[in-house]
Amino acid sequence: QVQLVESGGGLVQAGGSLRLSCAASGPIWRINTMAWYRQAPGKQREFVAAITSGGNNNYADSAKGRFTISRDNAKKTAYLQMNSLKPEDTAVYYCNAEGTTTTLTRVEVWGQGTLVTVSS
Repeated sequence: QVQLVESGGGLVQAGGSLRLSCAASGPIWRINTMAWYRQAPGKQREFVAAITSGGNNNYADSAKGRFTISRDNAKKTAYLQMNSLKPEDTAVYYCNAEGTTTTLTRVEVWGQGTLVTVSS
């Protein structure tokens, strides 16, 4: 079973930084796109950033200039560097990956989420 495990969340003051990690495990042969989403209390889950296996990335407007997504294909891990954090960035951050398993089955997997709290 393919799994994603996020880490790196926590409590930070406004203006601070955090780095989230998302590691894939299990019978995943190829990961195409890895992405980060977030869900604030009382709101719908929203897109934050995504990166392809070739390194092409895109960001939500709210993340541009402050967040950087990257990945290490050999480690099957994606990262989200978050700088200049604001209280409105407070949310549970979820990792998402789309790819192919070792049995050539296409999969889309979500992590369990990691909480980011930004205090004012």
